[in-house]
Amino acid sequence: MAKTEKHAFQAEIKQLLDIVIHSLYTDKEIFIRELVSNAADACEKFRFTKSSGREVHQPEIDPKIVVTVDDKAHIVTITDTGIGMTHDELVENLGTIAHSGSKAFIKQLAEGQKADASLIGQFGVGFYSAFMVGKEVEVHSRSFQPDAQGHKWTSDGSGEYSIEPVADLPRGTKIVVKLKDEEKEFATKFRVEQVIKRYSNFIDFPIELDGTRLNTVQAIWARNKSDIKPEEYDEFYKYIGHDPEGALFRLHFTADAPLAIKALLFVPSRNFETMGLGKGESEVNLHCKKVLIQPKAKGLFPEWLRFLRGVVDSEDLPLNISR
Repeated sequence: MAKTEKHAFQAEIKQLLDIVIHSLYTDKEIFIRELVSNAADACEKFRFTKSSGREVHQPEIDPKIVVTVDDKAHIVTITDTGIGMTHDELVENLGTIAHSGSKAFIKQLAEGQKADASLIGQFGVGFYSAFMVGKEVEVHSRSFQPDAQGHKWTSDGSGEYSIEPVADLPRGTKIVVKLKDEEKEFATKFRVEQVIKRYSNFIDFPIELDGTRLNTVQAIWARNKSDIKPEEYDEFYKYIGHDPEGALFRLHFTADAPLAIKALLFVPSRNFETMGLGKGESEVNLHCKKVLIQPKAKGLFPEWLRFLRGVVDSEDLPLNISR
Protein backbone atom coordinates (compact mmCIF):
# COMPACT_ATOMS: atom_id res chain seq x y z
CA MET A 1 0.00 0.00 0.00
CA ALA A 2 1.32 3.45 -0.94
CA LYS A 3 2.62 5.43 2.01
CA THR A 4 1.13 8.85 2.72
CA GLU A 5 3.61 11.41 4.04
CA LYS A 6 2.54 14.19 6.41
CA HIS A 7 4.38 17.50 6.30
CA ALA A 8 4.00 20.78 8.17
CA PHE A 9 3.98 23.99 6.17
CA GLN A 10 7.02 26.17 6.72
CA ALA A 11 6.24 28.95 9.22
CA GLU A 12 6.34 31.63 6.52
CA ILE A 13 3.84 29.68 4.41
CA LYS A 14 1.43 29.59 7.35
CA GLN A 15 1.80 33.37 7.61
CA LEU A 16 1.32 33.73 3.88
CA LEU A 17 -1.83 31.58 3.89
CA ASP A 18 -3.30 33.66 6.69
CA ILE A 19 -2.63 36.88 4.76
CA VAL A 20 -4.02 35.62 1.47
CA ILE A 21 -7.12 34.03 2.99
CA HIS A 22 -8.05 36.97 5.21
CA SER A 23 -6.76 40.03 3.31
CA LEU A 24 -7.96 39.34 -0.23
CA TYR A 25 -11.53 38.31 0.56
CA THR A 26 -13.02 40.96 -1.76
CA ASP A 27 -11.16 39.56 -4.78
CA LYS A 28 -11.91 35.87 -4.45
CA GLU A 29 -12.37 35.32 -8.18
CA ILE A 30 -8.65 35.89 -8.76
CA PHE A 31 -7.90 32.36 -7.61
CA ILE A 32 -9.06 31.22 -11.06
CA ARG A 33 -6.78 33.75 -12.75
CA GLU A 34 -3.82 32.60 -10.68
CA LEU A 35 -4.34 28.88 -11.20
CA VAL A 36 -4.85 29.36 -14.95
CA SER A 37 -1.71 31.53 -15.12
CA ASN A 38 0.30 28.87 -13.30
CA ALA A 39 -1.05 26.27 -15.73
CA ALA A 40 0.00 28.45 -18.68
CA ASP A 41 3.50 28.81 -17.19
CA ALA A 42 3.71 25.01 -16.85
CA CYS A 43 2.66 24.62 -20.49
CA GLU A 44 5.29 27.15 -21.61
CA LYS A 45 7.99 25.33 -19.63
CA PHE A 46 7.00 22.06 -21.26
CA ARG A 47 7.04 23.60 -24.72
CA PHE A 48 10.54 24.95 -24.11
CA THR A 49 11.78 21.67 -22.65
CA LYS A 50 10.46 19.64 -25.57
CA SER A 51 11.83 22.08 -28.17
CA SER A 52 15.27 21.89 -26.55
CA GLY A 53 15.44 18.23 -27.53
CA ARG A 54 15.02 16.61 -24.12
CA GLU A 55 13.16 13.34 -23.85
CA VAL A 56 9.68 13.89 -22.40
CA HIS A 57 6.80 11.72 -21.25
CA GLN A 58 3.81 11.65 -23.64
CA PRO A 59 5.38 13.89 -26.31
CA GLU A 60 2.29 13.45 -28.48
CA ILE A 61 0.10 15.38 -26.02
CA ASP A 62 0.15 19.10 -26.78
CA PRO A 63 0.14 21.57 -23.88
CA LYS A 64 -3.29 22.95 -23.02
CA ILE A 65 -5.50 23.87 -20.05
CA VAL A 66 -8.80 22.16 -19.24
CA VAL A 67 -11.28 23.47 -16.67
CA THR A 68 -14.25 21.50 -15.36
CA VAL A 69 -16.92 22.30 -12.80
CA ASP A 70 -19.20 20.12 -10.69
CA ASP A 71 -22.00 22.29 -9.37
CA LYS A 72 -23.48 19.46 -7.30
CA ALA A 73 -20.28 18.55 -5.45
CA HIS A 74 -19.08 22.21 -5.47
CA ILE A 75 -15.75 21.41 -7.13
CA VAL A 76 -13.73 23.29 -9.75
CA THR A 77 -10.80 21.52 -11.40
CA ILE A 78 -8.00 23.09 -13.46
CA THR A 79 -5.78 20.68 -15.40
CA ASP A 80 -2.75 21.37 -17.58
CA THR A 81 -0.70 19.09 -19.78
CA GLY A 82 2.43 21.06 -18.97
CA ILE A 83 5.74 20.19 -17.38
CA GLY A 84 4.38 18.68 -14.14
CA MET A 85 6.14 18.30 -10.80
CA THR A 86 8.13 15.62 -9.01
CA HIS A 87 7.69 14.76 -5.33
CA ASP A 88 10.50 17.13 -4.33
CA GLU A 89 9.14 19.92 -6.52
CA LEU A 90 5.71 19.61 -4.88
CA VAL A 91 7.34 20.00 -1.46
CA GLU A 92 9.55 22.89 -2.56
CA ASN A 93 6.96 24.79 -4.60
CA LEU A 94 3.92 24.32 -2.37
CA GLY A 95 5.26 23.71 1.12
CA THR A 96 8.25 26.02 1.51
CA ILE A 97 9.11 29.62 0.78
CA ALA A 98 12.30 28.90 -1.12
CA HIS A 99 11.68 31.31 -3.97
CA SER A 100 12.51 34.99 -3.57
CA GLY A 101 9.13 36.22 -4.78
CA SER A 102 7.33 34.79 -1.77
CA LYS A 103 9.91 36.31 0.56
CA ALA A 104 9.41 39.69 -1.12
CA PHE A 105 5.64 39.39 -0.70
CA ILE A 106 5.99 38.61 3.01
CA LYS A 107 8.56 41.40 3.48
CA GLN A 108 6.37 44.09 1.94
CA LEU A 109 3.35 43.00 3.97
CA ALA A 110 5.47 42.95 7.13
CA GLU A 111 6.33 46.58 6.39
CA GLY A 112 2.65 47.43 6.61
CA GLN A 113 1.71 47.58 2.95
CA LYS A 114 -1.75 46.50 1.86
CA ALA A 115 -2.24 43.11 0.23
CA ASP A 116 -3.29 43.70 -3.37
CA ALA A 117 -4.83 40.98 -5.51
CA SER A 118 -3.66 42.67 -8.70
CA LEU A 119 -0.03 41.69 -8.20
CA ILE A 120 -0.21 38.59 -6.02
CA GLY A 121 0.71 36.37 -8.98
CA GLN A 122 3.94 38.23 -9.62
CA PHE A 123 5.25 37.18 -6.25
CA GLY A 124 4.77 33.52 -7.13
CA VAL A 125 2.22 32.99 -4.37
CA GLY A 126 -0.93 32.87 -6.47
CA PHE A 127 -1.50 29.16 -5.82
CA TYR A 128 -2.41 29.87 -2.21
CA SER A 129 -5.36 32.02 -3.30
CA ALA A 130 -7.20 28.71 -3.84
CA PHE A 131 -7.58 28.50 -0.07
CA MET A 132 -9.67 31.69 -0.05
CA VAL A 133 -12.51 29.65 -1.54
CA GLY A 134 -11.50 26.03 -0.97
CA LYS A 135 -12.01 23.95 2.15
CA GLU A 136 -9.55 21.47 0.65
CA VAL A 137 -7.18 21.59 -2.32
CA GLU A 138 -5.70 18.60 -4.11
CA VAL A 139 -2.77 18.78 -6.54
CA HIS A 140 -2.25 15.71 -8.74
CA SER A 141 1.00 16.00 -10.69
CA ARG A 142 3.38 13.95 -12.82
CA SER A 143 6.64 15.36 -14.13
CA PHE A 144 7.61 15.40 -17.81
CA GLN A 145 10.53 13.10 -17.01
CA PRO A 146 9.97 9.69 -18.65
CA ASP A 147 10.57 7.65 -15.47
CA ALA A 148 8.76 9.99 -13.07
CA GLN A 149 6.24 8.88 -10.44
CA GLY A 150 2.95 10.75 -10.04
CA HIS A 151 1.86 12.16 -6.67
CA LYS A 152 -1.16 13.69 -4.97
CA TRP A 153 -0.66 16.67 -2.64
CA THR A 154 -3.56 17.49 -0.30
CA SER A 155 -4.19 20.26 2.24
CA ASP A 156 -7.00 22.18 3.91
CA GLY A 157 -4.67 25.16 4.38
CA SER A 158 -4.63 24.92 8.15
CA GLY A 159 -0.96 24.10 8.71
CA GLU A 160 -0.01 20.81 7.14
CA TYR A 161 -0.26 18.85 3.93
CA SER A 162 0.07 15.26 2.78
CA ILE A 163 1.74 13.68 -0.25
CA GLU A 164 1.15 10.19 -1.57
CA PRO A 165 2.27 8.40 -4.74
CA VAL A 166 -0.37 7.83 -7.42
CA ALA A 167 -0.08 5.43 -10.33
CA ASP A 168 -0.93 6.12 -13.98
CA LEU A 169 -1.16 9.90 -13.85
CA PRO A 170 -0.77 11.66 -17.21
CA ARG A 171 1.92 14.32 -17.62
CA GLY A 172 1.03 17.68 -16.11
CA THR A 173 -0.86 18.97 -13.10
CA LYS A 174 -4.49 18.81 -11.99
CA ILE A 175 -5.68 21.10 -9.21
CA VAL A 176 -8.96 20.15 -7.54
CA VAL A 177 -10.52 22.88 -5.41
CA LYS A 178 -13.28 21.61 -3.11
CA LEU A 179 -15.21 24.78 -2.46
CA LYS A 180 -16.56 26.06 0.82
CA ASP A 181 -20.36 26.08 0.86
CA GLU A 182 -20.49 29.87 0.67
CA GLU A 183 -18.26 29.88 -2.44
CA LYS A 184 -20.28 27.43 -4.54
CA GLU A 185 -20.80 30.09 -7.26
CA PHE A 186 -17.33 29.18 -8.52
CA ALA A 187 -18.56 25.69 -9.40
CA THR A 188 -20.92 27.11 -12.02
CA LYS A 189 -19.95 27.19 -15.68
CA PHE A 190 -21.20 30.77 -16.17
CA ARG A 191 -19.12 32.19 -13.30
CA VAL A 192 -15.91 30.40 -14.25
CA GLU A 193 -16.27 31.36 -17.92
CA GLN A 194 -16.82 34.98 -16.88
CA VAL A 195 -13.59 35.07 -14.87
CA ILE A 196 -11.46 33.29 -17.49
CA LYS A 197 -12.65 35.57 -20.29
CA ARG A 198 -11.99 38.62 -18.17
CA TYR A 199 -8.45 37.81 -17.06
CA SER A 200 -7.05 35.02 -19.23
CA ASN A 201 -8.54 35.58 -22.68
CA PHE A 202 -5.18 36.18 -24.37
CA ILE A 203 -3.16 33.26 -22.98
CA ASP A 204 -1.25 31.38 -25.71
CA PHE A 205 -2.44 27.89 -24.87
CA PRO A 206 -5.99 26.62 -25.40
CA ILE A 207 -8.26 26.96 -22.37
CA GLU A 208 -11.24 24.61 -22.51
CA LEU A 209 -14.26 24.70 -20.20
CA ASP A 210 -16.42 21.58 -20.37
CA GLY A 211 -15.16 20.87 -23.89
CA THR A 212 -15.51 24.39 -25.32
CA ARG A 213 -12.48 26.58 -26.04
CA LEU A 214 -12.80 29.98 -24.38
CA ASN A 215 -9.73 31.95 -25.49
CA THR A 216 -10.01 32.54 -29.22
CA VAL A 217 -8.60 36.09 -29.50
CA GLN A 218 -4.86 36.54 -30.12
CA ALA A 219 -2.70 38.92 -28.10
CA ILE A 220 -1.59 40.72 -31.24
CA TRP A 221 0.30 43.36 -29.24
CA ALA A 222 2.90 40.65 -28.52
CA ARG A 223 3.47 39.91 -32.20
CA ASN A 224 5.87 41.61 -34.60
CA LYS A 225 4.24 44.63 -36.25
CA SER A 226 5.38 43.52 -39.69
CA ASP A 227 3.40 40.28 -39.31
CA ILE A 228 0.07 41.94 -38.51
CA LYS A 229 -2.41 42.84 -41.22
CA PRO A 230 -4.42 46.10 -40.97
CA GLU A 231 -7.67 44.17 -40.73
CA GLU A 232 -6.29 42.27 -37.71
CA TYR A 233 -5.68 45.58 -35.94
CA ASP A 234 -9.21 46.68 -36.89
CA GLU A 235 -10.81 43.53 -35.52
CA PHE A 236 -8.78 43.71 -32.32
CA TYR A 237 -9.78 47.33 -31.73
CA LYS A 238 -13.45 46.54 -32.22
CA TYR A 239 -13.10 43.70 -29.73
CA ILE A 240 -11.37 45.57 -26.91
CA GLY A 241 -12.81 49.00 -27.68
CA HIS A 242 -16.42 47.87 -28.04
CA ASP A 243 -16.63 50.26 -30.97
CA PRO A 244 -17.93 49.03 -34.34
CA GLU A 245 -16.70 52.14 -36.18
CA GLY A 246 -12.98 51.42 -35.98
CA ALA A 247 -10.10 53.56 -34.74
CA LEU A 248 -8.81 56.84 -36.11
CA PHE A 249 -5.17 56.08 -35.26
CA ARG A 250 -3.12 53.35 -33.60
CA LEU A 251 0.28 53.14 -31.93
CA HIS A 252 2.02 49.78 -31.54
CA PHE A 253 5.38 49.93 -29.82
CA THR A 254 7.88 47.85 -27.89
CA ALA A 255 10.48 48.96 -25.35
CA ASP A 256 13.17 46.90 -23.63
CA ALA A 257 14.44 49.34 -21.00
CA PRO A 258 14.03 50.26 -18.21
CA LEU A 259 11.12 47.78 -18.36
CA ALA A 260 10.18 45.33 -21.10
CA ILE A 261 6.91 46.78 -22.36
CA LYS A 262 4.64 46.04 -25.28
CA ALA A 263 1.75 48.40 -25.93
CA LEU A 264 -1.01 48.71 -28.49
CA LEU A 265 -3.01 51.93 -28.19
CA PHE A 266 -5.89 53.26 -30.27
CA VAL A 267 -7.47 56.69 -30.72
CA PRO A 268 -11.21 56.28 -31.35
CA SER A 269 -12.76 57.98 -34.36
CA ARG A 270 -15.33 59.73 -32.15
CA ASN A 271 -15.53 61.39 -28.75
CA PHE A 272 -17.76 59.28 -26.56
CA GLU A 273 -18.03 62.02 -23.93
CA THR A 274 -20.03 64.17 -26.37
CA MET A 275 -22.59 61.40 -26.79
CA GLY A 276 -24.23 61.88 -23.41
CA LEU A 277 -22.13 59.22 -21.71
CA GLY A 278 -20.53 61.60 -19.21
CA LYS A 279 -16.86 61.87 -18.32
CA GLY A 280 -15.01 58.73 -19.29
CA GLU A 281 -12.30 56.81 -17.49
CA SER A 282 -9.19 55.04 -18.69
CA GLU A 283 -9.89 52.33 -21.25
CA VAL A 284 -6.33 50.98 -21.27
CA ASN A 285 -5.86 47.62 -19.57
CA LEU A 286 -2.64 46.58 -17.82
CA HIS A 287 -1.45 43.03 -18.51
CA CYS A 288 1.48 40.95 -17.34
CA LYS A 289 2.47 38.10 -19.66
CA LYS A 290 -0.89 38.50 -21.44
CA VAL A 291 -2.87 38.09 -18.20
CA LEU A 292 -5.09 40.98 -17.12
CA ILE A 293 -3.70 42.55 -13.95
CA GLN A 294 -5.65 45.80 -13.81
CA PRO A 295 -8.61 46.73 -16.03
CA LYS A 296 -9.08 50.42 -16.83
CA ALA A 297 -5.67 51.09 -15.31
CA LYS A 298 -5.35 54.52 -13.75
CA GLY A 299 -1.98 56.21 -13.60
CA LEU A 300 -0.58 54.81 -16.84
CA PHE A 301 -1.38 58.02 -18.72
CA PRO A 302 -2.40 61.59 -17.85
CA GLU A 303 -6.14 62.03 -17.36
CA TRP A 304 -6.49 64.06 -20.57
CA LEU A 305 -5.51 60.91 -22.50
CA ARG A 306 -8.47 59.01 -21.08
CA PHE A 307 -9.88 58.66 -24.61
CA LEU A 308 -7.16 56.09 -25.41
CA ARG A 309 -8.14 52.44 -25.68
CA GLY A 310 -5.81 49.49 -25.72
CA VAL A 311 -3.34 47.34 -23.83
CA VAL A 312 -0.04 47.80 -22.00
CA ASP A 313 1.79 44.57 -21.21
CA SER A 314 4.97 44.15 -19.19
CA GLU A 315 6.63 40.88 -18.22
CA ASP A 316 8.71 42.45 -15.46
CA LEU A 317 6.53 44.88 -13.57
CA PRO A 318 8.23 45.92 -10.32
CA LEU A 319 7.54 43.67 -7.35
CA ASN A 320 5.59 46.33 -5.52
CA ILE A 321 2.26 45.57 -3.93
CA SER A 322 1.25 49.17 -3.30
CA ARG A 323 1.75 50.53 -6.81
